Amino acid sequence: MQLKYVDTKEEIIAINRKSKHIEPHLHNALEIVCVTSGALELGVGQELYHMEKGDIGFVFPDVIHHYQALTPGVNKATYLIASPFTIAKFADIMQSMAPEYPIIKAEKVEPEVYRVINAILETEQSDITVAQAYLQIVVARCIGKLNLVEKSSVGSNDLIYQTVSYISANFKKKFSLEEMAKDLGVSKYVLSRLFSKTFHRNFNQYLNDARLNYACHRLENTSDSITNICLDSGFESQRTFNRVFKERYKISPSDYRSTCVKEMLS
Repeated sequence: MQLKYVDTKEEIIAINRKSKHIEPHLHNALEIVCVTSGALELGVGQELYHMEKGDIGFVFPDVIHHYQALTPGVNKATYLIASPFTIAKFADIMQSMAPEYPIIKAEKVEPEVYRVINAILETEQSDITVAQAYLQIVVARCIGKLNLVEKSSVGSNDLIYQTVSYISANFKKKFSLEEMAKDLGVSKYVLSRLFSKTFHRNFNQYLNDARLNYACHRLENTSDSITNICLDSGFESQRTFNRVFKERYKISPSDYRSTCVKEMLS
């Protein structure tokens, strides 16, 4: 069973799925990823870290990260995404600190941690207090194996990093290229060239991609209505959402959700 708690202070999402490319993003949640088959590349800040079966990665809240599945064959991982409220004892640490090296290699992981992760996946949705307790065990067993540093040292102050961070934090809102440039203290022409040369797309395309990535996450991991997902992702109407979604994925949001459910059950 996949455990999902959404839009609450106790939010926990636990899912085992095929690994895939996920573009740079951030969120105010702890993300734990455990490779269960094949390999996975975890990008944090400007660094890329290779993960093998049994390795566990930790991404603290508000840290830009991404994933790449570059190894041929079946690559799968368990993803745990949890609001800091679920791990109150460690919440303050996670708001100000981050792992210098975010991976705990398999040979350093205690067997109990894997058993607890599997227990979280099997927990009923009504037993959120049980899931919270399991999650705290995982963090308590692992956090001492991570060298924590000031969160500011994990990222970067260059414009590329600032751009990714700004879009990730604000994509649900309505804003223009001009407003973003003003907030970042650069001209809109500099920012426009950055989108074109670095991200190989314009501002609107990049913004829509961020919204679509979030929408896909909600389609895959929740039973929320497509209308709510559309509006929560920053789109002004479901008509626009459906059009942009089909342009990118060549499939409707509802068909996308159905396909994801079949893949998870396979």
